[in-house]
Amino acid sequence: MDPARREILCGWIEIEDGKIKALGEGDAPREALDMSGDLIMPGMVNTHCHMAMTLFRGLGEDVDDRLYRYILPLERDCVTADVVRAGSELAALELIRGGVTCVADMYYFEDVVGEVIDQSGLRGIVGQTIGDFSPPDHHSFDEGFARCDALVDRFGDHPRVIPSIAPHAPYSTGPDVMQRVAEWAEDNPGARVQMHLAESEHEMRWCADNYRVRPVELVAQSGLLRDGLIAAHCLHIDEAEAVQLAEAGVGVAHNARSNGKAGRGIAPVAMMRERGVRVGLASDGAMSGNTLDLFAQMAPASMFQSIANGSRSALPARDIVAMATIEGADVLGLQARIGSLEPGKSADLIRVSLDEPRAQPLYDIYSALVFVLSAGDIRATMVAGEWLMRDGAVATLEQERIVANANRIAKDFETHIEQLEKDL
Repeated sequence: MDPARREILCGWIEIEDGKIKALGEGDAPREALDMSGDLIMPGMVNTHCHMAMTLFRGLGEDVDDRLYRYILPLERDCVTADVVRAGSELAALELIRGGVTCVADMYYFEDVVGEVIDQSGLRGIVGQTIGDFSPPDHHSFDEGFARCDALVDRFGDHPRVIPSIAPHAPYSTGPDVMQRVAEWAEDNPGARVQMHLAESEHEMRWCADNYRVRPVELVAQSGLLRDGLIAAHCLHIDEAEAVQLAEAGVGVAHNARSNGKAGRGIAPVAMMRERGVRVGLASDGAMSGNTLDLFAQMAPASMFQSIANGSRSALPARDIVAMATIEGADVLGLQARIGSLEPGKSADLIRVSLDEPRAQPLYDIYSALVFVLSAGDIRATMVAGEWLMRDGAVATLEQERIVANANRIAKDFETHIEQLEKDL
């Protein structure tokens, strides 16, 4: 996935001190590990996730008002630092097994999420969410900003964990807080900013009713439409706004699967990319999109653009794979470090099996990745030259303990939901 989109049909990669030293075709210059004909490619980059929300996966699946009926009350009453750790560990397992090597997360108790990412060996951006809806880890915006400051203090110099501030959305923060976030970002240039933007009809109405503008313009007026902003969803974007996003250097995290499941529509991804907007693939949280791997996102992302544009070539498979790797890295501001197999870049890569009959015949590797292969085809995952998983076995996390812990918390959630139902 380098600028030339070079494909080496039979070759080698040399890794030294966690980075790619060299790569080429033919026989390796020295003794090497045999990958047995498997595909070696850059690790995938998940540009928007709520890792701890794996614990909400499948909960109230067909209930339209489940956010207010179940999720927000559960977060308010049950989400603690320990719960976030348990859900984030489960997510880290899933990401590693699914070939994701870098993830941008936004949720609560993000210091704990950073610890999990560090211990798992993954690379990630940890975004402390701030909002006006009584989050479980802060009771005022001042407390929320203090948590963001603490993230910078703790992870500002970490080689794999990048701190971030995450104003939830325009309607849950407002212009004054967004302006304060913009000022915070100026004071912390190494950090990132993440937020949900132009995601729902509710958000569009809120901005129109209260400020007589659309969300993109409200964010721009607040000084937050800027290089380094990672904007999730962006479903309601017109052509002029796409140009505005591109000129401002905003990166968009596209969540095709969760958007479709929620019935919110199809983001104009093909149009945004044509206007120069950087767009990466994302899973959203497991509450919304169920899975955290990007294989589950690639086919819907392509198909939805075909439907919206009336053409099967609206977003080709080659572009989808780029959005899952190098363009996703660009959205996160990490394109100089990860996203492609090039000398000097970090050795963040995955080994993908092509052994299954459904992968044959192999005319086009990009088409196979988007429409045929799955997370179950990942044999190994490497970050910074370290194997996090080999032969399907994760080396950095205790799977049995993590799964048992997640199921124990899920039973607590079920008990709490039963009480919520009785109180209705």
